[in-house]
Amino acid sequence: QVQLVESGGGLVQAGGSLTLSCAASGRTYTMGWFRQAPGKGRDFVASIRTTGLTTYYADSVKGRFTISGDNAKNTVYLQMNNLKPEDTAVYYCAADLDYFSASVRRTTTYDVWGQGTPVTVSS
Repeated sequence: QVQLVESGGGLVQAGGSLTLSCAASGRTYTMGWFRQAPGKGRDFVASIRTTGLTTYYADSVKGRFTISGDNAKNTVYLQMNNLKPEDTAVYYCAADLDYFSASVRRTTTYDVWGQGTPVTVSS
């Protein structure tokens, strides 16, 4: 079973930047980032197809966040710029092990999840 290990969360001031990393122990076809704020559901942030590197973003992060992948390392990154207090959440990495993915924005598409890494943006 593929496992995911996330890193890079932390505390940052509004307007600052952070980069999250997610390393997979095996082959994946789509990798995504989701986030969950206290008392709220888990929301889609961004995803990337590891074949072709097509990317997808939530409207709330478009233009500020960039997802990228390194297939040689089975690792994806989420570069987060111009962070806002409303970006505060636990960020989860997820992997879809199926070549024929359903909607990349749905949590149910993904087979494996990381443990989550907290991101706190202070105002």
